[in-house]
Amino acid sequence: MKKIILNLIFVSLIFSPLSLNAQRLKVATYNIRYENPGDVSNGNGWKVRCPVICNLVQFHDFDIFGAQEVLHSQLTDLLIGLQEFNYIGVGRDDGKEKGEFAPVFYKKDKFDLLQSGHFWMSSVTDRPNKGWDAVLPRICTWGKFLDKKSGFSFWFFNLHMDHIGVEARKQSAGLVLKTIKEKCGNDPVILTGDFNVDQQNESYALINTSGMLKDSYELTNIRYALNGTFNNFEPDLKTESRIDHIFVTSGLKVLRYGILTDSYRSKLENGKKLKSTNFPKEVSLQQFQIRLPSDHYPVEIELDYSK
Repeated sequence: MKKIILNLIFVSLIFSPLSLNAQRLKVATYNIRYENPGDVSNGNGWKVRCPVICNLVQFHDFDIFGAQEVLHSQLTDLLIGLQEFNYIGVGRDDGKEKGEFAPVFYKKDKFDLLQSGHFWMSSVTDRPNKGWDAVLPRICTWGKFLDKKSGFSFWFFNLHMDHIGVEARKQSAGLVLKTIKEKCGNDPVILTGDFNVDQQNESYALINTSGMLKDSYELTNIRYALNGTFNNFEPDLKTESRIDHIFVTSGLKVLRYGILTDSYRSKLENGKKLKSTNFPKEVSLQQFQIRLPSDHYPVEIELDYSK
């Protein structure tokens, strides 16, 4: 009888949701595309895309994620659609609500926020300005989080590098590494963002070969990456370039990495209805247009932080 009881306890521990999930995090980065009025005429308006993005985040069960190109109105919309999340971040143009945010969204019931802040990627880090040869002000948001159940704490940095300034991207990479080293010490760190450079670029290499952080793409046990991360709202395009990255420190084990190429459909006014003997008569098919929730694909990873 004693042996049977011990076996039952062993089995319950193996299949316990706590034992399976308590030491794992689902982390993502997602450039959601700013609310551009010109996108409406192309069928890619924010009001259509926002519910899809919220559903995507919820279905893939992001625990915490960095987003880019988020205007204040979009931030409000996302918080309405993702009521289980809170956020940190400010607008890059005034340090309040003006301009794009690089926010970090996190599940309120899963994490406590211990510290938070932001800095501009420039030689002047404490107020809005453009650094080096950047065309626009660029900001990095950071927070220190505590997993309420496990007691695990970690730092999370999220950024959006300049799309033109080569020197700005190089200097920004160095600034972020310097800030992480000074602020975080040997603590676990996650760095997400739209870096506007792919895996062949010098600015990417500065981070990936720093000895502090490594691209989760290279560390993963399971990789699902059938495309790069930029799509220009055109689902039939393919690229090998990954410009959206998630870097992690060595104490975090990457179990899975995925570039999520989820799509949705919009109705065509003259879309054909299809009839065929190749599928059951109960099935009706009609031509719709393939749409993408953003001009970037999100990247999601699953981390194991057990020692």
